[in-house]
Amino acid sequence: MTMMTPPPLDQEDEEMLVPHQEFTEGPQPMEVISAEPATAPENQQVEDPPTFKYRWTIENFSRMNTKKLYSDMFFVGGYKWRVLIFPKGNNVDHLSLYLDVADSTTLPYGWSRYAQFSLAVVNQIHGKYTIRKDTQHQFNGRESDWGFTSFMSLSELYDPSRGYLVNDTCVIEAEVGVRKVVDYWSYDSKKETGYVGLKNQGATCYMNSLLQTLYHIPYFRKAVYHMPTTENDMPSGSIPLALQSLFYKLQYSDNSVATKELTKSFGWDTYDSFMQHDVQELNRVLCEKLEDKMKGTVVEGTIQHLFEGHHMNYIECINVDYKSTRKESFYDLQLDVKGCRDVYASFDKYVEVERLEGDNKYQAENHGLQDAKKGVLFIDFPPVLQLQLKRFEYDFMRDTMVKINDRYEFPLQLDLDRDNGRYLSPDADRRVRNLYTLHSVLVHSGGVHGGHYYAFIRPTLSDQWFKFDDERVTKEDAKRALEEQYGGEEELPQTNPGFNNTPFKFTKYSNAYMLVYIRESDKEKIMCNVDEKDIAEHLRVRLKKEQEEKEHKKKEKAEAHLYTIIKVARNEDLAEQIGREIFFDLVDHDKVRSFRIQKQLPFNHFKEEVAKELGIPVQFQRFWLWAKRQNHTYRPNRPLLPQEEAQSVGQLREVSNKAHNAELKLFLEVELGPDLSPLSPPLKTKEDILLFFKLYDPEKEALRFAGRLFVKALGKPTEILPKLIEMAEFPANEEIELYEEIKFEPNVMCEHIDKRISFKSSQLEDGDIICYQKTLTSANRDQFRYPDVPSFLEYVRNRQVVHFRSLEKPKEDDFSLELSKLFTYDDVVERVACHLGLDDPTKIRLTSHNCYSQQPKPQPIKYRGVDHLSDMLAHYNQTSDILYYEILDIPLPELQGLKTLKVAFHHATKEEVAIHSIRLPKNSTVADVINDLKNKVELSRPDAELRLLEVFYHKIYKIFPLGEKIENINDQYWTLRAEEIPEEEKNLGPHDRLIHVYHFTRDPNQNQMQVQNFGEPFFLVIKEGEALADVKLRIQKKLQVPDEEFAKWKIAFISLGRPEYLQDSDVVSNRFQRRDIYGAWEQYLGLEHSDTAPKRAYTTNQNRHTFEKPVKIYN
Repeated sequence: MTMMTPPPLDQEDEEMLVPHQEFTEGPQPMEVISAEPATAPENQQVEDPPTFKYRWTIENFSRMNTKKLYSDMFFVGGYKWRVLIFPKGNNVDHLSLYLDVADSTTLPYGWSRYAQFSLAVVNQIHGKYTIRKDTQHQFNGRESDWGFTSFMSLSELYDPSRGYLVNDTCVIEAEVGVRKVVDYWSYDSKKETGYVGLKNQGATCYMNSLLQTLYHIPYFRKAVYHMPTTENDMPSGSIPLALQSLFYKLQYSDNSVATKELTKSFGWDTYDSFMQHDVQELNRVLCEKLEDKMKGTVVEGTIQHLFEGHHMNYIECINVDYKSTRKESFYDLQLDVKGCRDVYASFDKYVEVERLEGDNKYQAENHGLQDAKKGVLFIDFPPVLQLQLKRFEYDFMRDTMVKINDRYEFPLQLDLDRDNGRYLSPDADRRVRNLYTLHSVLVHSGGVHGGHYYAFIRPTLSDQWFKFDDERVTKEDAKRALEEQYGGEEELPQTNPGFNNTPFKFTKYSNAYMLVYIRESDKEKIMCNVDEKDIAEHLRVRLKKEQEEKEHKKKEKAEAHLYTIIKVARNEDLAEQIGREIFFDLVDHDKVRSFRIQKQLPFNHFKEEVAKELGIPVQFQRFWLWAKRQNHTYRPNRPLLPQEEAQSVGQLREVSNKAHNAELKLFLEVELGPDLSPLSPPLKTKEDILLFFKLYDPEKEALRFAGRLFVKALGKPTEILPKLIEMAEFPANEEIELYEEIKFEPNVMCEHIDKRISFKSSQLEDGDIICYQKTLTSANRDQFRYPDVPSFLEYVRNRQVVHFRSLEKPKEDDFSLELSKLFTYDDVVERVACHLGLDDPTKIRLTSHNCYSQQPKPQPIKYRGVDHLSDMLAHYNQTSDILYYEILDIPLPELQGLKTLKVAFHHATKEEVAIHSIRLPKNSTVADVINDLKNKVELSRPDAELRLLEVFYHKIYKIFPLGEKIENINDQYWTLRAEEIPEEEKNLGPHDRLIHVYHFTRDPNQNQMQVQNFGEPFFLVIKEGEALADVKLRIQKKLQVPDEEFAKWKIAFISLGRPEYLQDSDVVSNRFQRRDIYGAWEQYLGLEHSDTAPKRAYTTNQNRHTFEKPVKIYN
């Protein structure tokens, strides 16, 4: 008999009750029920046969003495099947239930068949409580049955009041669908599993398995969605946006998703995508990058919050009183595989004590060489525990890396509090229950020099596992995800069972490489709901637009080989754009007239099209090709030759553009006569140079296009001065200066031209730009901010108008200053202080703008913390033009030695919340915060004691110890709440319990089990044996709720988000027996009522309760 799933651990299956209304209630005779045919994936050639429901009624169930029992045979898909049941369990205290191939012993060697099926034990009283589990399996000679060893607990099955055994009759149902063929090409992951895969770029399966694992940690996904990005960001240049885009597509796309944008944002080229890297290395690098990108945002600290744990390295002397300890953090743990049978053995080895004695004694401070013990103990484990299994080790004998394929077991549930907390340090918080459930198994298949990665994941932590193998996602059972990934050796079945053959064993090269566990007490928070409202609107719009563009491009691409886009720039475009939209080069080609022309058309046909559209006869048109120069400028290069104009448009494109771009950029030269009518183009020889001219006016600080001229290469600028003066409309005797605009990237280069030497000697050529202006005397130069062309172009290149807003009024522009991006930190604060009439610029504190949220960034700019104004305005690859300012009461360098916390003080008797800013040295403790707060708030009594709480989403997550340092407290993401400690809590009896009480509601439009908390959470003391009726009276009095309203409230005991409604006679303390629960999200008393709190401030005459106090903000 094949063992299908590992035996159960300490607790029963959480996912046991699955509502399934389709099943008929009440006992019925055995029958086969035909169901609707299963839908075949699209493009599959052979339609799948129908699925069938088989119903098996077993009488005298409890009196059966047989260990196992087979149902009658039934046919599905042309095959014989039957159900196999172990009424008293297959060596477990659970009912064991399997689907069996009825004729497996008579089938030919090598047979196999694939089936998707569900097994159910019908609840004959309430059909919706029928227990149903589904799976899939490739049945073969070695595994001819498959199912659930621990289907449901025997105690539940044999309890007559539960409805599974009525009149000693049990009803079993099997629904079986047989697939003739599972075609890789026609397989639809989304349709079959609800999930999609990731495309492999060559050797990126290692990355795909990690990304799928991270994506299926909803809290992580939500944090990624909440990272600030804007519609102007480009995914290939922004890791946050690329990851948001990838996660969005994984959540909403119907097809597998590409990862190229993400790898580009990593800075990887194509070569990197074909190099197989290490999952652990990528995990660390990616998390470090994200941690850095999250700094100063609403999700700062998420990576640490999810993955960071701490351990303590210690050395303790045996014969003297000396101990050295060092606290270290970790994001993942590397566990030994070699020599360890399972995860627990690896942890035992991790905390193993090493003796330092003999030649290896420890040099203890002030005690000399001493015998000592050395080891590691854990201070705390993270909510998401990542275990890296050391499958690869260096073999010193062979001088090479080897893969360890030894068998190594890992449990579905991992208890790190075992043996009275043997892995924990004395400083560990024993209230935290370190019980973990397995979320994902990353597998490496192959050897040390390469192989394939894929992942088994439980996205909702239900019984159903899924295999994520690049583009393909399939449903898998627990055995495939766990036992088959232990590694070790596998034994082939004997071909001649009658003979005493030695079984043939082979090494399994596919085995678990990384495990991800989620702490049970954090499960509700980690496995949170993530929907569209968590995703920035610009991202949703962007991706929808992307899809539309993809379809449009697909169509254009299909026709692209037939057309060329020709963009034509003219004098009019230069005159319109220079000095307004552009200052460097000549034109923005995206804003000129474009023509979509069939490639096979002769170029002369295009000229006729231009004549028709622009009114310029063909004989007066001369077209120039543009060229990109080495200094990144883009200029007209040469006119088209007559033989080129005789060619087709497609051939011409290839001449002008080696990159085979589908665009052709041209400059249309049209000569105009005195009456502005077009003339034939002048003859151009090698000696003729086409130059473009810009005119600068230092008084108006304005630049404009003046025109273009042909000059002789050996001629001198002095020869064209009269023409330039005429173009500028200057007096005939005006002196002018000439400059060549050479380049503007990365810096401006604009040099003075000697008017006395030839154009050729000045290295001027076709397409060059000359800027000119009136000559200024040394006396009048000082009148202008930018007296010459180079200084003006430098100014234009770096100028920035910054809108300053008071941090107290972040929506209103206060004043604007024109600054330079090259200004230093000191330059900027000095200009701001000068504008505000402030003598000391160090009392100005600036905060950058978050382009995504259109709000100030959470963290201000540190004193001289950035080099230039450009750094202050940068937001990823976006540039803002907004800065926020504050005027401080002390200089900023002094303030930075202090930590400021916003604390909400809840008054004990008055219905108000007062928000105070507490400013203390960074090494202060929570006790210092409380002492400072006592001087600012009104207490109900002089000797009242205060406490500080961490509140998040209407739940209390922590009471801060008085000795905790404030430097590490984050008040950006959590709410810090201070309150008086009630007298009743100070005098708790031995059997009294302090419990959490939260308000909640359930949205009728959502899942009925979905609990939504709101309002202010609080603590309550409950006495041993106290009935709910008495507790309710105390709650009503505490919250001052009128009788009529309180009568509508329901009270529930809530564990793991599931409410159990209580009656007035219920003893409340009986529900709160476990004392090892950590975290308010685990168990609490819930008050269900509608959330009537308005979204605006209260008016003075409204009736208020203390669970919805008005907020007053001080300082």
